Amino acid sequence: MPEDPLESLRRICLALPEVSERLSHGEPAWFVREKKTLATYADHHHDDRVAFWCPAPAGVQQELVAEDPARFFRPPYVGHRGWLGVRLDVDVDWAEVTEIVTDAYRLVAPKSLAARLAEPI
Repeated sequence: MPEDPLESLRRICLALPEVSERLSHGEPAWFVREKKTLATYADHHHDDRVAFWCPAPAGVQQELVAEDPARFFRPPYVGHRGWLGVRLDVDVDWAEVTEIVTDAYRLVAPKSLAARLAEPI
C-alpha cells in the first residue's frame, strides 16, 4: 500500500536544516527557523486536490504548469508571487518533489543554512 503523501512530504521537509512543522490555516506547514514558510500541505483546500504549495524560482511555476497541468498548478493566494502547487493525489515522482522542496528551501533559507545543502542531509 502506498505511503500517505503527507508522511512522505513531511519526511522530505524535515530532513532539511532547521525546518520545523506546525499548523498554518488548519493544514501542516513547514518553516525555516520557525519563520519563513517552506511548504504548505493542501488537503482539498478550496478545491478537490491533495497537494502542497511552495515558493519556486522565477519562471518555474509557469514552465511546470504549462508542461504538465495535471500535476502542477498556480495555487490560490500565493500563486501570483510565483509559488507552485504540486499535486500529491496523482502518480508522484518523489525524487522530483524532493528537488522542488529543496529549491524552495534555497529560496527562503538564510544563506548559511542553504550552504549546508552541499553537505549530506
